[in-house]
Amino acid sequence: MVLSHGVGGSDESVHSTFASRYVRASLPRHVPPFRMPEQSIPKEAAYQIINDELMLDGNPRLNLASFVTTWMEPECDKLIQASVNKNYVDMDEYPVTTELQNRCVNMIAHLFNAPLGESETAVGVGTVGSSEAIMLAGLAFKRRWQNKMKAAGKPCDKPNIVTGANVQVCWEKFARYFEVELKEVKLSDGYYVMDPHKAVDMVDEDTICVAAILGSTLNGEFEDVKLLNDLLTQKNAETG
Repeated sequence: MVLSHGVGGSDESVHSTFASRYVRASLPRHVPPFRMPEQSIPKEAAYQIINDELMLDGNPRLNLASFVTTWMEPECDKLIQASVNKNYVDMDEYPVTTELQNRCVNMIAHLFNAPLGESETAVGVGTVGSSEAIMLAGLAFKRRWQNKMKAAGKPCDKPNIVTGANVQVCWEKFARYFEVELKEVKLSDGYYVMDPHKAVDMVDEDTICVAAILGSTLNGEFEDVKLLNDLLTQKNAETG
């Protein structure tokens, strides 16, 4: 026996198995693309409509240019689903979630050898993705540089950052949104990541940071962060 139920008092009926057929017959009236529909539709049909449209998306597992995790253990998915209705920014209401965030921040800090003492903890915050993280980090760099320049009685209205031309677009957005000059190191034939020597040559008193990439969008190559750091340390020692 096929079970069905009426829609908004009309003679139409729908079963979740045939939701796509229902959409073909009733889409213009029930589901306008840019307005709230005047009549409701069954939840099964609403799910089927959206699910069918999402099938036209690419397959994340095949997206080699993605900056996000495309597969996780099912236990991770369960934890996400268990927390999806939490207002994460309300730290007083969800202190355990905040504590777990702080633990992750410190794990990453130690992983990247942050200069922390035995009794010190790292300061950081979880973000919804790398783009938001870059925006917040860039603002921190800018504010720190501005405070330093103001204390020295120097102008602080023309900050810049140095990146490779292969940099992710979110760095360009940061520069545009927060009025920071973007200096790009051009790539050369056979060398498709940022050249540390060329990058350091572009650094001046108004440079707030140099962005290196661990996994270039073009070929997945890691940039030489150690050499870049050594060259910057040497330049800072020479120029202050």
